[in-house]
Amino acid sequence: MDAITPRPYVLGHSDTERRRLAMQSAFWGELTEEVFQRAGIDVGMHILDIGCGPGDVAFLAARLVGPSGSVLGVDRSEDAVKRASARAVEHGLGWCRFCVADVETFETDQRFDAVVGRLVLMYLDDAARTLRSLVRHLRPGGIVAFHEIILNSMRCVPPVPLMSRVGQWVISAFERAGAELDMGLKLDATFRAAGLPPPETYAAANSVAGPDSAGYAVLANVTRSLLPAIEKFGIATAAEVDIDTLAEPLQDATVAADACWLSPVMVGAWARIGA
Repeated sequence: MDAITPRPYVLGHSDTERRRLAMQSAFWGELTEEVFQRAGIDVGMHILDIGCGPGDVAFLAARLVGPSGSVLGVDRSEDAVKRASARAVEHGLGWCRFCVADVETFETDQRFDAVVGRLVLMYLDDAARTLRSLVRHLRPGGIVAFHEIILNSMRCVPPVPLMSRVGQWVISAFERAGAELDMGLKLDATFRAAGLPPPETYAAANSVAGPDSAGYAVLANVTRSLLPAIEKFGIATAAEVDIDTLAEPLQDATVAADACWLSPVMVGAWARIGA
């Protein structure tokens, strides 16, 4: 197979980013679980999770399949895999293990009942080609299920200027780094280009309003992980971002405006390969 160049993971692999991913998983975890359950992920299945990072999606899948099943998480970051392995022990998920590998060139003799991922296809230069390669590791009737984002779908009513500004910083940083902003809208075409049946899909988002939503910290933390790129690309200065206090003014401005804003819409897509 010719080499496939992944789009850069602009958020990095620092401890701060791993903590952000854990917060993100708590914010979007129920939506991903809904996608996996609709896709048919169930007790006793053997799951391949690609781009697993510190393990949150793998842990979600592990709880769905139980100890009679198994989960293998794959990530190219050795640090992320070490952290995921340690967390699996902490959570008592002995049937969830991890390995370091590039998803585009991943090879194994093991066969799986499903291949899954969240917010990973958006970083691949040829997502359809990668899916075609991964499907080789599925048993007949296996499931392909992915959960991806529509970054341009954030909206706030009434408008909150600070939220709009921060949202644009985030979108611009991802765009300049080469990530696919609207991978959620491209899942259907990507599945079909990979030779898969047209997928079933499910789209949902979280609303952010009032003083107690986790959404303010989620947006502030993704901005923190993106700050080096935001500065590198001349999108904003560190002084403009004021990252250490960003969550509080986001919250205050939203509450003061009696506003509600929508997180980016997440789209799940799933299909079964032929017998």
